[in-house]
Amino acid sequence: MQEAVDLSAIVVWGGFALALVFGAIANRSNFCTMGAVSDVVNMGHWGRMRMWLLAIAVAVAGASALHLAGLVDLRQSIYQRPSLNWLSLLLGGAVFGVGMSLAGGCANKNLVRVGGGSLRALVVLTFLAISSYMTLKGLFGQWRASWLDPVMFDLSALGLKDQSLASLVGRITGLEPAKALGGTAAVMVLGLLAFVFKDARFRANGAQVLGGVVIGALVVGGWYLTGHLGHGENPETMEIVYFATNTRTLESMSFVAPLAYTLELLMLWTDASLHVSYGIATACGVVLGSAAYALATGKFRWEGFASLHDLRDQLAGAVLMGFGGVTAAGCTVGQGLTGMSTLAIGSFIALTGIVGGSAATLKYIIWRESRDD
Repeated sequence: MQEAVDLSAIVVWGGFALALVFGAIANRSNFCTMGAVSDVVNMGHWGRMRMWLLAIAVAVAGASALHLAGLVDLRQSIYQRPSLNWLSLLLGGAVFGVGMSLAGGCANKNLVRVGGGSLRALVVLTFLAISSYMTLKGLFGQWRASWLDPVMFDLSALGLKDQSLASLVGRITGLEPAKALGGTAAVMVLGLLAFVFKDARFRANGAQVLGGVVIGALVVGGWYLTGHLGHGENPETMEIVYFATNTRTLESMSFVAPLAYTLELLMLWTDASLHVSYGIATACGVVLGSAAYALATGKFRWEGFASLHDLRDQLAGAVLMGFGGVTAAGCTVGQGLTGMSTLAIGSFIALTGIVGGSAATLKYIIWRESRDD
């Protein structure tokens, strides 16, 4: 029993430590996927988008290396299941993209903002958590399970045991799994790095380069923590399990479902079956890491809603993010970084929905504001 407690504590406190760094770096570098999409759509500026793509490249390289070294088994993650729920991934991603644009930022950005003193972001996260919980176990979940998730494609029909892009490449080319993964990861990483660093202005921006590298590395750290250090024998059942994760398998950074589990723990605190998990610890860690940076640099500022119109958009966006994030099995970090680091085909689909939904909504917002003027 003591071993189980120790491994759970390692995972929880390790996740908290990783998230502290994540929150501080995200605040320092202004890391925000919605902001990156907005910069491209509204100004044609690719700085923050390159930072995000750099984080993906680092995460893919690191996660693939861990898997090839036998330190973690990414095939056990929720992203690698052979059932490809393409409609849930695409629609959920699009809804999340719409929501984060209305709310002015994704779950991660609002966690960072709370640390910086934004009461507005706290309200957004509260409604996001409620919506997320409803999509996991409530009314929204019934709709998701009945109408969306059944629309899927079983990749095992193609002879695939998982939904890694590398497995598909191996199936097509006949390469053995290790070579297929190494080759696919190398092509993707090198392609991303070439695009990211071809811009001289980005190369000169140390904060964004550091932000992309560190955030990508933190995703890799999450995989190692939950998939290696937190993987062991449960002394009660004698089974090999993953400790302190809500999915009961290895996890890395993701913030929508963990906010739902955080809300559940707070509401049912006396329920002895509930415990602080890796996901809950990381959500709290991002807030405190951001707060530490904001206080240390004098950037902490209390912030509220600008108007009733602002409140309406923010709350609508929060509800959409909660539904979309759970339906798509992840947010801009959960799918956009963590899922992408596994080269899961579903993550590419979800990310397409997120970026497409966000870009379309940003264009609509610009059109709406031009009409009001």
